[in-house]
Amino acid sequence: MQGKIIKGIAGFYYVYAEDGNTYECRAKGIFRKDKFKPLVGDNVDITVLDEKELEGSVTEIHKRKNSLIRPAVANVDQALVIFAMDNPKPNFMLLDRFLIMMERKGVPAVICFNKKDLATTEELEFLYETYQSCGYQVILSSALKREGLDEIEEVLQGRTTVVAGPSGVGKSSLTNSLQEEVEMETGEISRKLKRGKHTTRHAQIIPVAQNTFLVDTPGFSSLYIENMEEQELKDYFPEFRRYEGQCRFQGCRHIHEPGCAVKEALENNEISRLRYEDYLELHQELKEKRRY
Repeated sequence: MQGKIIKGIAGFYYVYAEDGNTYECRAKGIFRKDKFKPLVGDNVDITVLDEKELEGSVTEIHKRKNSLIRPAVANVDQALVIFAMDNPKPNFMLLDRFLIMMERKGVPAVICFNKKDLATTEELEFLYETYQSCGYQVILSSALKREGLDEIEEVLQGRTTVVAGPSGVGKSSLTNSLQEEVEMETGEISRKLKRGKHTTRHAQIIPVAQNTFLVDTPGFSSLYIENMEEQELKDYFPEFRRYEGQCRFQGCRHIHEPGCAVKEALENNEISRLRYEDYLELHQELKEKRRY
């Protein structure tokens, strides 16, 4: 039988199977031997060992479309990254780090600024323009006032979406709002996952509609960009791409070089200064990391 791993804790993998049941499974020893660990989001084959207790064994892991490290999840179609407009205020460096991680993996990202009712019109317009001009879809929402939910639902439809963001931004409120219509579908899964021995907070997948899955992840407060040379960084700022080949020097890093089309665009307000300053800081961070 085929299914998808929706949660994994302490060697147990919970598989949402094609028969609509959720099975508690162990993985075959061959995976440990090959040092190949199943991930949340993996499409798998299972053998049912106990139909009454819904227990089984993962016998095969299908080829992955992609995989992420933070959060540890496989086969995602897109990321929905949620930040609040206030309480807590948005940490733009943290947001940009997350966007870079998704760019590296080729995972499209949608940005949602929640708690829009706590911001001024000017603040909302500034952030909307800043990130939309980089090529990202931006959604302004309020879980409290149920604004922006239709737009989020449309974005999620038919896809597996990683939902990520810092703690306290209203991520749970938004995902719970989106699940209200599918309580019957998720009820059995929730009961299966709420066993006392498995209360640790980990990434998990929530089926919300036909072929539509949310990957709910623990809130993060810091992200580190790893295994990247500083000269690569510019490739993950999509707003720089339109100026590719227009700089005077080949391989321009858009920092100190003369005749730089990106710096010229910055002076003409065609590129966000907020984003560019984060780029400079991250570039310096990677440069110093290589030194040590």
